[in-house]
Amino acid sequence: MKNPIDHLPARQQQALKTRQRLLQAGKEVFLESGFQKATISQVIKKAKTGYGTAYVYFKNKDELFITLMEDLMNQFYEVAEMPFKPQAKEEAYENIKNQVRLFLQLALDERDMMKVVKEAIGVSPEIEGKWYRIRERFIERISVDIRYAQAQKLAKEHLDPALTARCWFYSNEMFMWELVMNEEKYQMDDVIVNLTSMYTGGLYE
Repeated sequence: MKNPIDHLPARQQQALKTRQRLLQAGKEVFLESGFQKATISQVIKKAKTGYGTAYVYFKNKDELFITLMEDLMNQFYEVAEMPFKPQAKEEAYENIKNQVRLFLQLALDERDMMKVVKEAIGVSPEIEGKWYRIRERFIERISVDIRYAQAQKLAKEHLDPALTARCWFYSNEMFMWELVMNEEKYQMDDVIVNLTSMYTGGLYE
């Protein structure tokens, strides 16, 4: 199968390959050292590229990490964007439960990287700001699903979609971090059932 960058001019191909090499090296360094201890010098050395070249693509380790975090969170966003067109409360419950399972399982599958994300949010204002914007993207997507359910007369119309979506995302985020940081504390199935039952019980007629 042909690589999609093969049709690009040689110079652009080289630029994309260099950028990808830096990202891969960055991921390895962050996983090995954690966010605080990782340095851009370690990344450059592992990527076998020059300092001048590296700074063309990323001004510092925060910027490089944000790119890695965005790539990771796009996998989560694919779960959030799954079709949601239930015709009954029971169907909504099953759809939501499945989304919660996929969301939490992905966090566990990427547990090592998610631990670095958690650390980075706590020490880098730039990354904390990016995490806030990622949250808002998820919350807006959840609001769309709530408005759909309300339009279908499945969900309580007096509830504010944006506020309800925020409550729902924060609950999922809290348990996501709980499972990532303290994997043995709760059983994932118990979290899924309790979260989904509380949410659908409060929102749906």
